[in-house]
Amino acid sequence: MSWIDNRFEEGLIVTSLDWAINWGRTSSIWPMTFGLACCAIEMMAVGASRFDIDRFGAGAFRATPRQSDLMIVAGTVTYKMASRLKRLYNQMPDPKYVIAMGACTVGGGPYFKHGYHVVKGVDLVVPVDFYVPGCPPRPEALLEGLMRLQDKILHQTRAKDPMSRVRAEVLAK
Repeated sequence: MSWIDNRFEEGLIVTSLDWAINWGRTSSIWPMTFGLACCAIEMMAVGASRFDIDRFGAGAFRATPRQSDLMIVAGTVTYKMASRLKRLYNQMPDPKYVIAMGACTVGGGPYFKHGYHVVKGVDLVVPVDFYVPGCPPRPEALLEGLMRLQDKILHQTRAKDPMSRVRAEVLAK
């Protein structure tokens, strides 16, 4: 038994460290733009002074995936662009997040039924964290998606799952 045992509440140190790291990550999200169609214009409007994405700590749009942790896919994803989208996603450092913006990105849009060249949802190419519906969605909707992502980041933990050892033992049998 060490001198630190029973001196703190259980999980206090890990929880405080989680809070500090998550607060820093929430306040400095660096999005990478992947604007493909008309939704990209609405995404650009979010960076303008009227909507001002900077007040959420996400105003530093990056053109390279190696410096970004959020990919905002805005517009129609074709099969030709899907491989490039996947390559850029794989180049992003962990943890990485994706917001699908617009009806064409979420489910193929009006091209769903008759377009053989359109991916029927970007979630078939990369894992999507949040969907922003609309054709095109308003800038306020993208800001709402960003705030939901910040809530998700705030509630992440680095602590080990207490049931992971039990699950590993069950799987080993």
